[in-house]
Amino acid sequence: MKTVVLVAILAVIACVPFLWGSRYILHIATMTAIMIPMAAGMNIMLKIGQLSLAQAAFMGMGAYASALLTMKLGVPAVLALVIGGILPAIVAGVLGPVFLRIKGVYFVLLTFAFGQIVNLILQDWVSLTGGNSGIYGIPKFSIFGFRLAQVHHYYILALLFAVLVIAVLRRLEKSDVGAILESLNDNEMLSRSLGANALSWRIATFVLSAFIAGISGGIYAFYIGFLSPDPFGFRMVVDLIVMNVVGGVGTIFGPVLGAIFIVPLPELLRDAREYQLLIYAAILIFFILFVRNGIASLLGLNKRGQ
Repeated sequence: MKTVVLVAILAVIACVPFLWGSRYILHIATMTAIMIPMAAGMNIMLKIGQLSLAQAAFMGMGAYASALLTMKLGVPAVLALVIGGILPAIVAGVLGPVFLRIKGVYFVLLTFAFGQIVNLILQDWVSLTGGNSGIYGIPKFSIFGFRLAQVHHYYILALLFAVLVIAVLRRLEKSDVGAILESLNDNEMLSRSLGANALSWRIATFVLSAFIAGISGGIYAFYIGFLSPDPFGFRMVVDLIVMNVVGGVGTIFGPVLGAIFIVPLPELLRDAREYQLLIYAAILIFFILFVRNGIASLLGLNKRGQ
């Protein structure tokens, strides 16, 4: 019942930008909708006990792949978007068997190093990516002959993808697959004794999180129309971690609540921009000390999101 009420509240919140009618509010809402799947992708990695700092890099790969395929090869936007998700998923599938044999801080450092390498490639491969000057003039997304030219078009697109991701992950969370993934963090030896291939499940989760990030990156590229390496750096990773901590790691609704709270925050703190990191730190410390299970726990959602 609590979940039904929460979904209804989230649906109302999703409609507010349309009722407000402001382009500025719609932009913030669109960025929030884009970041929800990103935070959810990190969340499923946290569910298996692995903190991946590669999400921003995977998003960057998807964004640049979608943009370059459309601009340089004339690939239809829908196909470019899908390929933008598949490319980082393939990379995750190749790296997963190596990275995911390692746990704890060493895995965190590996994914951090990978993210830095990807960001440096985006900066230094000037002939392809434009370097720090970026890529301009990315064509607008089009599907079935309909060109998405307005902010509210991209809000709907990003919102549909966010809803799809949360629905799929929610389904997985409540299924036997969700129980297996949870056991990889809680009691891996038990899951192995029951016949689960722990490494394979970890790799599959890593690949899924990379695919989600790649699609999110493609939507971001088509919406903004300009790409540079800066948005896909460590700052985004920190934001995703904060979203999960604030929202709550234990349920897939946690990243949704965290993104709704965190993404608009810089705009609310625009007049105190020099204190943003300090305020972020204060919020993070508050939730770690006093609300360890995030906003979701305040709403009575338990570990399995019931």
